[in-house]
Parts: sequence; structure tokens; C-alpha cells
Amino acid sequence: MAASFEVEAALFLFRLRRLDAAFHAALHQHYRVLDFFASNKPLQDFLAAAAALPDPPRAAIVVGGRSVRVDAAFLDAAPSLAFVFSTGAGVDHIDLHECARRGVAVTNSGNVYSVDVADHAVGMLIDVLRRISAAERFVRGGLWPAQGQYPLGTKVGGKRVGIIGLGNIGSQIAKRLEAFGCVIYYNSRKQKDSVSSKYFSSVHDLAAESDVLVVACALSKDTRHIVNKDVLEALGKDGIIINIGRGANIDEMELVRALKEGRIAGAGLDVFENEPKVPTELFSMDNVVMTNHVAVFTSESRAEVRDTTISNLEAFFSGEPLLTPLVLPR
Repeated sequence: MAASFEVEAALFLFRLRRLDAAFHAALHQHYRVLDFFASNKPLQDFLAAAAALPDPPRAAIVVGGRSVRVDAAFLDAAPSLAFVFSTGAGVDHIDLHECARRGVAVTNSGNVYSVDVADHAVGMLIDVLRRISAAERFVRGGLWPAQGQYPLGTKVGGKRVGIIGLGNIGSQIAKRLEAFGCVIYYNSRKQKDSVSSKYFSSVHDLAAESDVLVVACALSKDTRHIVNKDVLEALGKDGIIINIGRGANIDEMELVRALKEGRIAGAGLDVFENEPKVPTELFSMDNVVMTNHVAVFTSESRAEVRDTTISNLEAFFSGEPLLTPLVLPR
């Protein structure tokens, strides 16, 4: 099959450090790769140069975030594109309506990351509740002999956990927490007949009934700042929030204020509203656990997303059905 697509060009629009050298090598083995970040050109100049080639690229590989947005301007600059692959599960950086209008197929990583993100979310939840990272710093700083025992954390089992977004990742989180003896509530676009957990149509009401709120939804105009001041107030002074969705799902400045003023008890954050910038107020808060948007990344998930990317490219260039197609809006 390789011979039929090995001369095709593909735009490469993510930083290699986010994936791995094997991914880079696999792409170069079969494709003419036009690497935006290696080009050191502004995006529009890079796209113009690609469009001017005798055989311009028909496929683009992009990663989520603010570095590249596939919108009307992007597609105008690269009119030969007929396929876009997102290496992440989220597609808030791709204008799906515009792609649908132009007949551009879009796929993503599918469920490759779901298990790893769920594990990360549960790990952060346990860390915040049991104060593991904070206690580790206490011991490492030599404070145990001088100050005695570190303040106690709180039990995981029995906690009422409200999950915003019960898709594949949210469902995996629920499955893990049920094993800890947690009570699961959820909010989603609609109630799921196959789920026995209590459904809340209002995120505010979900927060009011939860000890822990886990944000696991995609980012859209409807879910931007879905966790706002009112939701944080409903969660209350003993409440914990975990975010492994997108930074902008939470009104970050309101979250900082709520933490500073003791209106919620703590947070576990893998994503931030203006990455890689993080509010400096969070750095000194022992009740906040932070990671640098790495919930998706394990050595296993990197290998899987590499294989998923290559398989989707092979299918596209061979005219076969895509492996992880998205249903585009009409």
C-alpha cells in the first residue's frame, strides 16, 4: 500500500517535542512532510509556499491549542487540502462548519487518550484530597522534625463526584471512581439511558450536590466558562475541582479568586486558559495540584496516536474509509 501514497505531501503542524522522534520518522518514511515549526516562517508564508508547490499538500496534521487554528483563513491559504487530522481528541481548534462547507474530511485521535486522561484525573483527585504532593514537599523540605505531622487530608471513598461531560473520558473516570466507592453524578448534553448515575441538566445544580467537580467536556462556545463564579459558589468551601478538559472550560480568574478567598477547598489542573501561562497566584497554593497539559501523554499513548495518524493518512490517500472520522455539521 505504501507505494500508492509515498509521494504525497502532508503539512506537519505541531511541535515534535509534544510527540516523539519515531512519529517524525514514520511520517517521513512515506510522505513529503512540510514542517511548519521547522520552517521558521510565519504561518501564512508557510501555507503560501506549500500552496505554490507543483503538487501541493492534500492533508494536514495539527495539534490542539493556540499554535495553529484551521479556520477559513487557513483553508483559503491552503486550498488543496482535503483532509485534516488532529492528534488530540479535542477539535476546538478546527472550524468544523467551514471544513464541512468545503468538503474537507476531519478525523482525530479517537479514544486513544481516554484511559490515560482518566487515570490522570483520578490521580489528581486523590492527590488533592489526600494532600499527597503537599505532604511530599513538607517531608522533602525537612519540616517534619520541626513541625510534626502534616495536616490530614480527606477520604476518597464516599465522595459525591459530579462529572461535566460523560463521554468516553468521563465514563472512564466514573468507572474508576465507582471502584473507590464514590457516588457519581453527571451533566452532559443529554441524559444517557444506559447510565444509572443521577443526571443534572444544570451544571450549577450538579456542583451544589457534589463534593468534587470533574471537568471532562470538550471546549465549545457552549462550554466556555461553563464553570463560572456561580458554579464555584455552588460547589462550596469544602469542594474540589479537577480539570482535564480545556482550560477555558473554567473561568480561570474566578477560580483563582475562589481559591484565594477559601470559597473552594482545592483544585487539580492539567489545563489552563492561556497556556503555557499559568496564574502566578496558584504557585504558592498547597491545595492546588498542577501539571503541564500532559494527561494525554504516556509512552503507550504516543505509540498509539502515531499508529492512528499513519493509518488515517493511509486510508485517506488510498481512498479507503477513515478510521476515526468525525461527523461534521450540516
